[in-house]
Amino acid sequence: QVQLVESGGGSVQAGGSLRLSCAASGYTYKRYCMGWFRQAPGKERGGVAAVDKDGSTSYVDSVKGRFTISQDNAKNTLYLQMNSLKPEDTAMYYCGERTYDHCSASPDPYGMDYWGKGTLVTISS
Repeated sequence: QVQLVESGGGSVQAGGSLRLSCAASGYTYKRYCMGWFRQAPGKERGGVAAVDKDGSTSYVDSVKGRFTISQDNAKNTLYLQMNSLKPEDTAMYYCGERTYDHCSASPDPYGMDYWGKGTLVTISS
């Protein structure tokens, strides 16, 4: 059974950094795409970054150059390094996994098969 557990959220000032982690369980051979997604109050969940089984990555335009997605396969952990944070980055951040299907061209929450419960990121100005 797949379980995704996010951690690393918190409150920082604009310009600061945070690193989110997502500890994953389950069969890795089924895992084709993993990503980070976020949902601000009153808004739909949207994509942030994703990494495919083949190692390719994708980012939403608003985070390019500031956020970096990576994974440690030995630890079964997905990371999101977030630098130069802005108040508009404030949201609940979720880790998602898609099985048996590669990532879309851009991070897309639709089609993800499993979700974590999220970790809250709050950026103050």
